[in-house]
Amino acid sequence: MVENLHNTMTGAAGATPSEPDFSVTLCGIRLDNPVVPASGTFGYGNEFKDFYDINILGTFSFKGTTREARFGNPTPRIAECTSGMINAVGLQNPGIDAVIGQELPRLREFFHKPVIANISGFSIEEYAYCCQRIDREEQVGWIEVNVSCPNVRHGGMSFGTSPECAAEVTRAVKAVTTKPVFIKLSPNVTDIVSIARACEEAGADGICLINTLLGMRIDVQRRRPVIANTMGGFSGAAVFPVAVRMVYQVARACRIPVMGCGGVQTARDVIEMMMAGATAVQVGAANLVNPYACRDIIEALPVEMRRLGIDRLSDIIGIVK
Repeated sequence: MVENLHNTMTGAAGATPSEPDFSVTLCGIRLDNPVVPASGTFGYGNEFKDFYDINILGTFSFKGTTREARFGNPTPRIAECTSGMINAVGLQNPGIDAVIGQELPRLREFFHKPVIANISGFSIEEYAYCCQRIDREEQVGWIEVNVSCPNVRHGGMSFGTSPECAAEVTRAVKAVTTKPVFIKLSPNVTDIVSIARACEEAGADGICLINTLLGMRIDVQRRRPVIANTMGGFSGAAVFPVAVRMVYQVARACRIPVMGCGGVQTARDVIEMMMAGATAVQVGAANLVNPYACRDIIEALPVEMRRLGIDRLSDIIGIVK
């Protein structure tokens, strides 16, 4: 079934002109469909390749990568919530050298499309160093820069909480890269549009939003926070309306493409996010609940498109004014 689906999605033998067109173009690179597993929920692809042929995906964003290897935060670092979850994993990753030397060569063996490299950092220099290194990798099609990391030189405040800091990261990364750069923004701000515009003016090729909302759970019997880090990133279906709102605002205010992310669970969610202005749509927490989530969404897209009278997904991007 997966093989037949892949043939349909890529326009291989057996496809007919009457079938819906799922393809979109993201900064000049064609995606067979807009469904993209989000960073931190899909590893480097290896954990999911045994469930289904992940080449049916548009692409995916691999795990957030820093200069040095990181073990992450102490456990427990995940808490379940109604219609979502809180996590404070702490950017656990093997570091840029291991990603380039081990993860990407292994990825090439089973994933045959350009991939999104998610880069995190705790200083401008770290962002620039990691982005320059990953930019040289042939399979990397786009670089996604997570500016929700704490700026260690400014008291731990996230780079993405001010237009000036976000723009500074953007300029530094663009100065050392040749591939499209998407800045992934935090929703924990009062004015998402001003930050997105600052990134655009600094040279960003696209915006990805939203990252997680800041949340907390308390164990009322033990009278202490559920996770060791006290607070963490809240994601899941409950944040979807916030994500749609921010995608809509930024897509109307900026001329560069937007990747929508936040609470996407279904094919209908993908279509809604695209109508708000997203060119591609990332799926995050749903992958942690159901490893087949992205495959199921892709399979359901033609049904939803026919139900809504949509022939080409690219026609609905930003259709809501």
